[in-house]
Amino acid sequence: MADPEKAEASHGAVTNATSATGPDAAPVGSRTNITFSDQRIQFVSPARPPRAPRAGSTDNAAARPKAPAIPQVLTSEEQSRRQRQQEHEKKHVDIDEHLMAPEEVAAKYSTRINLAKPAESLGLTTQQAEDKLREHGRNVLTPPKKRHPLLKYLDYLTSLFNLLLITYLGAILIAVANINAFIEFYQQRKSQALLESFLNMIPAKCMCLRDGKLAQIEAAQLVPGDVVFVRMGDKTPADVLVFWASDCKVDNSSLTGESEPQERTRENDMQNPLEAHNVLFNSTLVVSGEAYGIVIRTGDATVLGQIAHLTAGEKKVTSPLTVEIGNFVKIIATIAIITALIFFGISFPVNNNNVSLAINFAIGIVSFKAWVPEGLPATVTLLLTIAAKRMAKQNVLVKDLQGVETLGAITMLATDKTGTLTRNQMKVANIWTCGELYEASYGALQEKKVASLDKPGVSEILHISSLCSRAKFDRTDVPVSSREVLGDATETGLIRYAADQLSNFDILAEKFPKVFELPFSSETKWHMTIHQKAHNDGALTLYIKGAPERVWRLCNRVLVGPDGASEPLTDQHKQAYDEVYEQLASRGHRVLGFAQLLLPGDQYPEDFVFDKKEKNYPLGDFVFVGLASLQDPPKHGVREAIGACRAAGIKVIMVTGDHPLTAEAIGRKINLMLGETKAMVAKRTKRPLDQIADNEYKAVVIHGERIDSLTDAEWDSIFMKDEIIFARTSPKHKLEIVRRAQSMGHIVGVTGDGVNDSPALKAADLGIAMNKSGSDVSKEAASMILLDDNFASTVRGIAEGRLIFTNLKKSIKYTISHSMPEVIPNLLYVIVPIPLPLSAILILVIDLGFELIAALSFAWDPPETKEGLMRLPPRKPVTPETTDIFRRRALRRNRAHFDAEAGVVVAPENQTKLQAFLHRLRQLFTKDYWADKFEHTGAEVLVDGSLLSWAYLEIGVLQSVGALTAFFLVLHTRGISMSDARAMQRGAGPPTNYWTRDAQPYNGIDGPAQADILAEAQSMYYWAVMTMQMFNLFACKTRLTLPFGRYMFANRKTFYCILAGASLATFIVYTPGVEVVFGTSRSLLPLYWLVPMAFGCVIIAYATLRMLITRHTNPVKWNPEIPGLQMFPTIRTVLSRSSSQHRPA
Repeated sequence: MADPEKAEASHGAVTNATSATGPDAAPVGSRTNITFSDQRIQFVSPARPPRAPRAGSTDNAAARPKAPAIPQVLTSEEQSRRQRQQEHEKKHVDIDEHLMAPEEVAAKYSTRINLAKPAESLGLTTQQAEDKLREHGRNVLTPPKKRHPLLKYLDYLTSLFNLLLITYLGAILIAVANINAFIEFYQQRKSQALLESFLNMIPAKCMCLRDGKLAQIEAAQLVPGDVVFVRMGDKTPADVLVFWASDCKVDNSSLTGESEPQERTRENDMQNPLEAHNVLFNSTLVVSGEAYGIVIRTGDATVLGQIAHLTAGEKKVTSPLTVEIGNFVKIIATIAIITALIFFGISFPVNNNNVSLAINFAIGIVSFKAWVPEGLPATVTLLLTIAAKRMAKQNVLVKDLQGVETLGAITMLATDKTGTLTRNQMKVANIWTCGELYEASYGALQEKKVASLDKPGVSEILHISSLCSRAKFDRTDVPVSSREVLGDATETGLIRYAADQLSNFDILAEKFPKVFELPFSSETKWHMTIHQKAHNDGALTLYIKGAPERVWRLCNRVLVGPDGASEPLTDQHKQAYDEVYEQLASRGHRVLGFAQLLLPGDQYPEDFVFDKKEKNYPLGDFVFVGLASLQDPPKHGVREAIGACRAAGIKVIMVTGDHPLTAEAIGRKINLMLGETKAMVAKRTKRPLDQIADNEYKAVVIHGERIDSLTDAEWDSIFMKDEIIFARTSPKHKLEIVRRAQSMGHIVGVTGDGVNDSPALKAADLGIAMNKSGSDVSKEAASMILLDDNFASTVRGIAEGRLIFTNLKKSIKYTISHSMPEVIPNLLYVIVPIPLPLSAILILVIDLGFELIAALSFAWDPPETKEGLMRLPPRKPVTPETTDIFRRRALRRNRAHFDAEAGVVVAPENQTKLQAFLHRLRQLFTKDYWADKFEHTGAEVLVDGSLLSWAYLEIGVLQSVGALTAFFLVLHTRGISMSDARAMQRGAGPPTNYWTRDAQPYNGIDGPAQADILAEAQSMYYWAVMTMQMFNLFACKTRLTLPFGRYMFANRKTFYCILAGASLATFIVYTPGVEVVFGTSRSLLPLYWLVPMAFGCVIIAYATLRMLITRHTNPVKWNPEIPGLQMFPTIRTVLSRSSSQHRPA
């Protein structure tokens, strides 16, 4: 068994050491590897000699959880795709300007820059720009190829179900097929139009220096060599090499997943372009400062363009519902073809070898009109459309109708962290001052100390946060919660917290004006300000904040009490500082240090003039005030949403580009990770890591460095764990994770909002993008968009998806139940023979009339129980056994075989399409194929054996008996017994001389009377099928409860649909003049209705008995309870709100 955490110990040691160097030196989430080589530390497990097992050790094969025996099977398409991807990577790894001096880059692109005075740079000439524009093209991404609307319509028209309808060349069925296609096409076009309204944004503008003049131009006109100017609030228009910057920070979260703003300077010492400090990437937001740079890549050549290319190369996965409907169509088509052959063989001699009549009867009436439920495609499409509209009201846009059900079928949900699970907003979490560690605010069930103004040191930290800052609110005339902050995420978090705590925050800057400032820089790692704030010894106060270790080194005293009371630093203080710092950093928090100095009035009078050049300001002997930690908090409702997903049996994994410690810390707050990792078990049991058995831990945190080197067995072992986090991942890694999960049989959903998520969004079975925070590329790649960016909407979508699958299954179960009452009378008509109880036109009226209307009522059926659907396991659970079955079938499809001794999959090379087709054909006649086909996988499919048995062998036969009873009752009442009917149908010549208006008399019944009697009997048969289907409608509604009681009245639209269907049937049977078209009779007495109603009661009784038996033989399997799930809301409690109202000023 492979060990999925073989490098966890060394990895944990390195990351903890990194955290101890301070957030500014190595901010959380500062590195992400894509496809570029770098020189970072590689977390490789040291080689160990094999050890003998200890006595009583659980580290053995029997104790470990099972894993699939067959490794991943790669199709020929997958192999060629991987080869193309490798070639593409080699072709595009060409960014090396970050390693060059700005002068060299300027010379390379024939542009002119001024390093000392960047605003006086000349840039390119207008002629140069025009020439380069013709050479390189516009600075836009190549839009994805789109199929013409007509071709899309033809795709829907030529679906398997519609082809089955068109096979019978009847004008009505062709019209039905076109209606089915139009409904699906129209819904898809509506969703696409709404999406395009999101993507069609105003063309971006940018500031560019050309011919020495700074002007605003369209970003699309930029070319390599242009000199651009960006400042806070701008989006970077291309990939830019920085040659001058002032406090410039960019938000790379949409590109790399890093939640912390990244500083950009002229200097760089990183090899990896994505980690370079002197490169601004296309589409990233400048959150503070300003910079001048040289454009080095435009359009598809940018990093953003390369990721978009990776996305475009992905093929959309066929949805599970599409596959299952296709399988159902194949079943129906097989039954129809077999029936056609049988009926042709029977009707040919019966009809005196009349070939034409036999073929028309076998193919036209029986095989297609009776077996194929013509209204089912429209029913399925309308059910999905209604569900999609319901989801749209909950802010979930469905681009593909099949995606509605796919969301309910997912077995694994892979989600990004930044912006999806978290708010991408830094928030103060802890404060440590005067030797006490405080929580920043109240939380649910919290018993720890909470910071308040009456606690010593807290006021000082709040004042430093407020005054020693470049961030500010956009306005002051609205509540703090309604204001926007201009500044980077860290300072935003600090001043929001300070503004919440300080009642006089808005006047602090005026009350204590700033007289001097040294802004944050990468060299000092701190920010200093001096204010006119009086104290007992003078009029000026110095504040400083920054990287804790840098601030600590500038201090010789530490704050210990109120009113600035301090004492000299000691080893005890240093030890306490180290412990708290390590504790906060290990939670994945960003930690800042705070210090102050009450400037003595004799040295620094109130009118003292500070000068940066003369450095006549203090640079040491400060008083250390304390530490504050910030975190990117989870979004409201995320914890409950993930808990609900896990309770529903869905494996939720985090795939993020952020730091492993940060990812795990967030995961443990939101129900994503509850159990122990291997390192935690080793620490708890005080055993070495190599003695921890694979079954002793259920949680893993995998670093992106290891993904490329994982073996097939290690991948399988990882996915068998309950709780998984992948950190420091690249877009390529996310793709690999999705494909590896799909190779095990998982139906994978991927949520994300960044450009880096888009390849995985498209490759997944269901991609879910965010609307507000999502990039255009991610929205285009996804199948579903959360319009309000609320991850909790995913849970509602899953419940809706499961409900629509349940309702679809009930609708199909109901719809195809009438096939037997349509087939059996035709069979008797040929074999016995008897008069035809149901004409071809009435078959179509059943399918496209009452049945279609009644089947639609299932779309509004609520769940049978409040939480029942979300307590059931996924309908296609993934286990080692099911994975082996899934891969065994993949082996068969790809003409491959598994070499058990070598442990590898051997696939044939360079097989032609003809060879592949012949292989599939030969498989149909092998024992293994059919054994595989009927092997139980524990999966619930749309059309299973139980449903077919109900529709064709149980209720279908019962309805046939009931309808035939009513049919012969009408004949008997009108003077024609069953034997008379058989004799009349046999007739005196082919095919018969009776039952028509010009027929010869029979026992005194003339031709017109015979035709009227048959029309009345056929009307009764039609009415009987409709009536019994009304009862069957209720019998098909329940799965967990009995088919009577309150649930039968939960959906009022059921009764509206029954009324509409019955009205249509009444119109067809009893409306004068209509009987000529449909061959019905207005003389049908309502007394005959009692027969089908009695059989309807038998159907309800049979359904009840069947369900009671099923409960004992095959009880419903609920998901086991997951210990430790925290399902309380992720919002502040009433206690915190009430306490904030009594906050001291």
